[in-house]
Amino acid sequence: MPRHPIFQIDAFAERPFTGNPAAVMPLQAWLPDETMQAIACENNLAETAFLVKEPAGWRIRWFTTLAEIDLCGHATLASAWLLFHELEPGTREVVFQSLSGPLVVELVGEDLVLDFPARPGRPAPEQIDALERALGIRPREAFLARDVMAVLEDEAAVRLMQPDYEAMKALPTLGTIVTAPGRRHDFVSRCFFPGDAMPEDPVTGSAHCTLIPYWAARLGRTRMRAFQASARGGELSCELAGDRVRMGGRAVKVLEGFLLL
Repeated sequence: MPRHPIFQIDAFAERPFTGNPAAVMPLQAWLPDETMQAIACENNLAETAFLVKEPAGWRIRWFTTLAEIDLCGHATLASAWLLFHELEPGTREVVFQSLSGPLVVELVGEDLVLDFPARPGRPAPEQIDALERALGIRPREAFLARDVMAVLEDEAAVRLMQPDYEAMKALPTLGTIVTAPGRRHDFVSRCFFPGDAMPEDPVTGSAHCTLIPYWAARLGRTRMRAFQASARGGELSCELAGDRVRMGGRAVKVLEGFLLL
């Protein structure tokens, strides 16, 4: 029976059991899509990343427990950690080919820095009433990109909010981002994906593609520190670089083994 290596890595974390766990599975060749989807479901994590080294370099694909998606930050960071430290030790930069185009990850000191496309949201005041029903609190602003983003007054409101997940499923986007100014960080956030079997995602790199442009404009600077205030929590260094965003964080391997197929 073939044995396929598989790893679980906590991304945007400096110690185990914090940040966002991702499964990473390097392959010699792509498995059938239905097999990769079944593996992701078996892992029962927010994301499973599959990697194949093609003639043009590494390609990455991401699967939730329900479907393949077009962009994932924490599983990309976890995959780069595995490449830099175990698959190709000594490497300090990788360019992943993906459904969202080339994605660069650099090793800068102990941090892994992702270079992703910015996804600024457009003002969406028409979503405020629906967001109030879903969040139990009325946002001061709302924006639409891939996800809908609600801006609250302060960090306490973000941390104490108890969303109605059924009402949230009626919102017109994949996910819901809630954000506010931070006390010790430039901004804080929480992210929810109840329609994709993930009521609250611990640390969401792709959401920062929308968060970073907003906060850069609001704060008047391009470099910031962010914290995703989930139960596990995760800290990110953030930078707006034109139509790209850069997100830095660390990762910790917590599990490795073999999948038997």
